[in-house]
Order: sequence, then structure tokens, then C-alpha cells
Amino acid sequence: MSYIELSKETFSKEVIDEKAMPVLVDFWATWCGPCQMLSPVIDELSDELDGEVKVCKMDCDENSDFIMEMGVMTIPCLVLFNGGEEKGRLIGYNEKDAIIDFINENK
Repeated sequence: MSYIELSKETFSKEVIDEKAMPVLVDFWATWCGPCQMLSPVIDELSDELDGEVKVCKMDCDENSDFIMEMGVMTIPCLVLFNGGEEKGRLIGYNEKDAIIDFINENK
């Protein structure tokens, strides 16, 4: 696994300030069934896309105020950033191919 665990304190440095490659952020929670189903897919993508897309995860329970600031209302929520700007959101459980398509369409 080569994903990065985010907190409110590290979000800007790891996501907004990243200019070399797109950043995929997985907003999730331990109690969320679809999030648990998505977790191994995110693990695979973090390895497969290493060097092309930075993959990060943010626990919604540990960062609840920040999640509200981000406008995340439903999880799992994948948000793709490029050049520090949000490019798209993918809500709910999705298969790996659909996530790859989402990344390619929005980066």
C-alpha cells in the first residue's frame, strides 16, 4: 500500500500543494460498509498508479469538521484534485475500472 493517510493538518501539503501529479482522496469511515468494500480497491490503485496519481485517504470520523468544510455529505467519496483544484467526485462504491475511468476523465 502506498497511499497517504491525511489529516486536516496535512491536507494542504499533500493535496493542494501537489503540482506534479493528480491526487485522489478517499473520504471514508470505519463503520461504513461500502467504504470497507472499497478499501482493497484503493489499496490496489495506490500500488498500480504509484508515480502517476497520488492516492490519499481521510478518515471522516477523525476529521469531521474538515469533512464538512469540504462538503462531503456521503461516503465513500472519492475526490480527484489536479494542480490543487478539485476536478471531480465519485460517490459510493465503484469497481476499480470505473475509478480508473473517473481518474482519466477528470485529470
